[in-house]
Amino acid sequence: MKFLALKSRFKARHGERPLAWAQLSHQKVRLIVAMGGITFANVLIFMQLGFRSLFTEGATALPESIAGDLFLVNPSTRFIGARGFDRIRLYQAASVRGVANSTPLYIEDGVWAYSQENISFQARIYAFNPKQQVFRIPEVTQQAVKLNLPGSLLFDRLSRSSFGPIPQQFAEKGYATAFLNQRRLAVVGLFNMGNSFFIGEGNVIMSEANYRDLFGEEALKRVGVGILTLEPGADIAAVKAGIQATVPGVEVLTHAELIAKELKFQESTPAGPIFSFGAIMGFVIGVVVVYQVLYADISDHLSEYATLKAIGYSDLALLRVILQEALLLGILGFAPGWVTSFFMYGLLAHITRLELVMRLDVAVTVLILTLIMCVASAAIASNKLRSADPADVF
Repeated sequence: MKFLALKSRFKARHGERPLAWAQLSHQKVRLIVAMGGITFANVLIFMQLGFRSLFTEGATALPESIAGDLFLVNPSTRFIGARGFDRIRLYQAASVRGVANSTPLYIEDGVWAYSQENISFQARIYAFNPKQQVFRIPEVTQQAVKLNLPGSLLFDRLSRSSFGPIPQQFAEKGYATAFLNQRRLAVVGLFNMGNSFFIGEGNVIMSEANYRDLFGEEALKRVGVGILTLEPGADIAAVKAGIQATVPGVEVLTHAELIAKELKFQESTPAGPIFSFGAIMGFVIGVVVVYQVLYADISDHLSEYATLKAIGYSDLALLRVILQEALLLGILGFAPGWVTSFFMYGLLAHITRLELVMRLDVAVTVLILTLIMCVASAAIASNKLRSADPADVF
């Protein structure tokens, strides 16, 4: 074994086969087990970071979809649509200098059922004047005129599959029907918005006229979000200050502040820390797995390392070999971990109807964490090299 180790080292110096790879590939079963452990740790980290990303991105699906310069909400609302405010406040804000247009967006929950025999689910209803552009979603803008039809609505393709085969039926027949608050309505178009991680299972959009027919005239007096469009060249900060000074009972937000408010609510729930903790546990599992493999490898070849020391190799040179082994393990374990996670993301996205996609920043983050994990394990395991005494060999 001493001769083989020295020969491998000699070959490494001549660019044939590095000692680190020779050490790892010498016991293939151990290598496969190590790759499996790192792959498992990678998948765990990928899933937790993916869930956390989904958690935050789902929270911003609605505010990112709304068009406008300034937005009015109830000061006590924790998330968009939780509590409305008096429509009169929107009229008052519209009179402030610099405001070109004001539009109410009504938000309410309704009971959805694909048919009278089906189980009902909670649907999130958004209503507005179809003559105004409220959403940044091109499909909604293009189909807004259809909402003027009595009993019509647009259906979110990303709603849970339990809402029924609405997209499939619409694609096949050009129309679909369902029950909302026990009233049969017609689906006249589809769009993509997506759901929050905690709020709502499906979304529909309708005109304020159909909204009034569904909930009554009094429902139009409470606005979920007031959307303000400013005149060209208007100072958004000055207009915001003017509204705050003259219009009581509302909170005035920019688009960025509206998104931040929604994120703040989501981060106040326990889910965010839970996902972060899961990623940390995956990291710890990876450290333990890589440490055990490297420690066992060093123990098995301790006499060879002692021989290398005897012929003049320093502890630093041997440490580089261990670090190379660790980085090779990290790369070998990351590849199958990424592939497995990619398919798991797709499967969960299909099941939950949430937009769980493999993002480049998440993949890079996991790769960096994997390399750090392996380097940390190598640093701990390399303490065993101190016991590699050349005196024990000769």
